[in-house]
Amino acid sequence: MSRIGKKPVGIPSGVDVSVDGTTVTVKGPKGTLTQVVPAEVEITREGDDVVVTRPNDQPRVRAMHGLARSLLANMVTGVTEGYSRELEIVGVGYRATAKGKGIEILVGYSHPVEVNPPEGIEFEVPSNTRIVVRGIDKQKVGQVAADIRKIRKPEPYKGKGIRYAGEYVRRKAGKTGA
Repeated sequence: MSRIGKKPVGIPSGVDVSVDGTTVTVKGPKGTLTQVVPAEVEITREGDDVVVTRPNDQPRVRAMHGLARSLLANMVTGVTEGYSRELEIVGVGYRATAKGKGIEILVGYSHPVEVNPPEGIEFEVPSNTRIVVRGIDKQKVGQVAADIRKIRKPEPYKGKGIRYAGEYVRRKAGKTGA
């Protein structure tokens, strides 16, 4: 039995979970999320908990059991607390500024790179070398942060670029003169 899959997902007060076949909708104080869960698992509501069960022990069904429970737990956390991902900009002259709802990033190109947030995502620029991506959908927050990082990945020689907060960049030795 999946250790993750058999744990019930607790539903805090103010959160409404509705199951319609394979579609699960979670409404909370921060917004609404909808997810289509795999058809191999069954989702039932028992009091203040949502329980994910599986009908048999086939390998695919076992894999979907834990996945469905994790997706459901992430949705409940998203509509109550939300998710955020922090990015750091390292490099001389590299900076970010808020521009309307989007951000403008200067990272060594001949032009500034403008990033507009997709629906459900907000940007915050606490300082010109930090970007915070916030939202209720964990997958979308992570993808937008990865897309911003992809603009200028940290390079291994000087460590310049956009990195996740706390990310370790492995450094290489440069060329040595002979």
